[in-house]
Amino acid sequence: MSAAESNSAVPASDVEMTDAKRSAIAWIDANEQWLSDFHLKIYEYAEPAWREYRSAAAYCDLLRDQGFSVEVGSGDMPTAFCATWGDGQPVVASYAEYDAVPGLSQQAVPYRAPRIGLHPGAPGHNCTHSMLGVGALTGVLAAKAAMEKHGISGTLRFFGEPAEKVCGSKPIHAAKGYYDELDAMLSYHPMSENTVVSDTHCGCYWSAVFTFECTEPEKYLQGTQVKPTSGGMDVLHAWARTPGAIDALCMMYTSTKYTKEAMFPHTGSWTMNEYVMTAGEATSDNHSPHLSQIQYSWRSPTIAIQERMYQVLAQNARAAADITGCKAYVTWVSKTRPGLPNRALAELGYANMKLFGPPAYNQEAIGFLRDVQKSLGLEAVERPMNAACEQLTPPEQFEAATQQFLPPWQKNFTSDDYTEYTWHAPTLRLYTARPGMWSTLRPPRPGYNYPDWVVVASGGVPSLVNPGMFLAGKTIAGTALDLVTNPEELKRAKAEFEERTGGGVGGTNWTAPLLSRDFVPPVDLPWPAYVTDGSGETVWHLPTPNQAGDREAIG
Repeated sequence: MSAAESNSAVPASDVEMTDAKRSAIAWIDANEQWLSDFHLKIYEYAEPAWREYRSAAAYCDLLRDQGFSVEVGSGDMPTAFCATWGDGQPVVASYAEYDAVPGLSQQAVPYRAPRIGLHPGAPGHNCTHSMLGVGALTGVLAAKAAMEKHGISGTLRFFGEPAEKVCGSKPIHAAKGYYDELDAMLSYHPMSENTVVSDTHCGCYWSAVFTFECTEPEKYLQGTQVKPTSGGMDVLHAWARTPGAIDALCMMYTSTKYTKEAMFPHTGSWTMNEYVMTAGEATSDNHSPHLSQIQYSWRSPTIAIQERMYQVLAQNARAAADITGCKAYVTWVSKTRPGLPNRALAELGYANMKLFGPPAYNQEAIGFLRDVQKSLGLEAVERPMNAACEQLTPPEQFEAATQQFLPPWQKNFTSDDYTEYTWHAPTLRLYTARPGMWSTLRPPRPGYNYPDWVVVASGGVPSLVNPGMFLAGKTIAGTALDLVTNPEELKRAKAEFEERTGGGVGGTNWTAPLLSRDFVPPVDLPWPAYVTDGSGETVWHLPTPNQAGDREAIG
């Protein structure tokens, strides 16, 4: 049995509640209110991918006030940042995400109610990235306070990671060297349970935008038009036209639907989704539509599967362009690597979680969920949330539940771009419960799914958010303090990282970033956003794409 398979950090009973940890917990308890208020600020901003300007600015201002040096726009991404406090080794990091999802506009009320004054298709936080970011922030600030009080050396780093819903920033930060100095990464996400990931980490997520341009329509119809030799009416409006960019997009869409099921054998889990970004130029003239764009995002357990899926997409794009008199281009949005486990750090993180115990929810939280059930015409049960929200789930139990429907060969499942960290430093993946998410509410009958607005609404209720958010903060603070005060803990985690990678970064089993160091972030693509039009009115809009982005020709 390898060290990675048998490696065990100190048992939970041997992880101590040190004076430094007590100081961190005291700091959290004393600062809960303004941290909760800050969470609500990010929740209300609810800005979509690559357009999180106010959210990123709020984090940067707060971190500066807390004594961090802040690089704004890190990795050439306007809404990313990299904040640093302290000096020397080790360097322990965490991060915030703050992007929301278009189409999920919802107030924090127990009934369906889009946000007042905004378009109904405005964004909302379905995965509660607002809670994710502030939970991690809480842990880092608490660790900082304890390190200052007890004279503990080391460096804390906190990243602002935009556009997680398209796995946007972390592959770029990784490619541009931002993770090269890290000794450990503490990754957090709200979930249905309170636990850590031991083995089955997230898989790959790749995303690309295919652009079709019809710039020379005359070539398609060369020599086919009947024109008067002299005089007479100009018959331009009676001519046929080149199929053009909209036809190319439609052919790309339909051909991919036909070929999608044959991209890879039906074993394991993989998915592909599409989104039409730009379609034509709103013209009904005989001039051909010049531009169309469609985004594809695909998830699978391995890089090899991802590559095969892209080969089919590129083949379909070439064919669609050839048929319609267009040129085809691809602009990459993201390419993530599958996650790499670190049991030593997982066990250390869970041991710290056990020190603090599971979250507890008061009658206000329970009452909100009961009111949700009533508004949906359901019976309001006495305890609306699943029991797992108020318990700790041992990592081995969580792992067994994850693996039960996966084939034995599959080592990764679903997707999230935190996996980029796992190839640069030992990484903890931490979950805490947030009642109101999809699998945390008791269904009234088997197979019932609560509507999306419930997820978004409950994410803005402090009594539902704070217990899990502050458990995450305490767990991150406790784990970080163990790593900077106990060299053996970090040594154990690093030894496992080096074994799994065949020698650490650059080792024989190490996978390098899949994007190039000079990759241009796709921030200029037509991502949904609020903009101010010529009349001064703010509107929900899909802007015109900038065609000077980092794209390459297909074919």
